[in-house]
Amino acid sequence: MNIKNLIIFENNILYSILEELSDQLKFTIINLKKKDLLKVDFNEYSNYLILTSSNIVGVKNKIVINKFPINIFKLIEKLNIEFLKIKFNEHAEIKIRNYIFNLNSREMTLDNKFLKLTEKEINTIVYLYNAKKSVNIQELQSKVWGYQSKLETHTVETHIYRLRKKILETFNEKQFLKSTTSGYQIK
Repeated sequence: MNIKNLIIFENNILYSILEELSDQLKFTIINLKKKDLLKVDFNEYSNYLILTSSNIVGVKNKIVINKFPINIFKLIEKLNIEFLKIKFNEHAEIKIRNYIFNLNSREMTLDNKFLKLTEKEINTIVYLYNAKKSVNIQELQSKVWGYQSKLETHTVETHIYRLRKKILETFNEKQFLKSTTSGYQIK
């Protein structure tokens, strides 16, 4: 489960109000004092957002609210939207070997070369990479295409062929997506 951590920086009143509502909120509320700011390793928090009334230089994932009073429902809505943005951005890029894959724009990049991918191509690459083993055609049909069939189909083979061709033409890479005796694999 992805826990959302809302860190209230130097605002005891807002902390108290949100702490009272914590049963209805979908995030953990943490009070942070100025004296503790330098001691905090924000990497400890997998999903955090800092709510502050003044800008904190060098800290990401923050909302500065310096106009009060504020409607509590609008504040909670804004917090939820910011948590969604953080999650979206965190999962936007993955690195496979030397390549960067932007899952949102469906692009594969290396050394200022870009390759646009289809949704199925990016899903195939991510699935094969996460599998950490060779994946057979039937598993790809089921997990990436969402269907199972006993009929002979060449959908997977055709997509793999076209994907390899695109990668070869753009990056001159022949070994990114490998065939094995039991299926396909990305190492």
